[in-house]
Amino acid sequence: MSIAWTPNLSVGVKHIDEQHKIWFEKANELFEAGKERRAKDYINTMLDFLDEYTKQHFRDEEAYMEEIRYPEIDAQKKAHAGFINELAKLKSDYEETGGNILVILNANKMVISWLTNHIINMDKKIGDYAKTL
Repeated sequence: MSIAWTPNLSVGVKHIDEQHKIWFEKANELFEAGKERRAKDYINTMLDFLDEYTKQHFRDEEAYMEEIRYPEIDAQKKAHAGFINELAKLKSDYEETGGNILVILNANKMVISWLTNHIINMDKKIGDYAKTL
């Protein structure tokens, strides 16, 4: 199952939407690499990129929320920290299984579900709030 950013996932804040698009693109590349049984080194590189990009995106998003004094920032920070922990577990599980591709493929649904639900249920509220300013 591939992941694709679609316009209904737009938050309405350009830099956040652009980062979400890249996130979806890179996550999709990771899962495609898993399906194609690419080399472990390539998948490790993709996991590292996704981990770093996710952390940077969350830092940027949280800085924006602080800038606009977004009232639900604490809930966002908690959700972000939880997802970073899930990604760390995914990387750890992949390493512990000796690079078992099934770990990546099985994580696909979790990532898609979390990301789309987070954007729809939490991030869109940031855009809605920003429009009131």
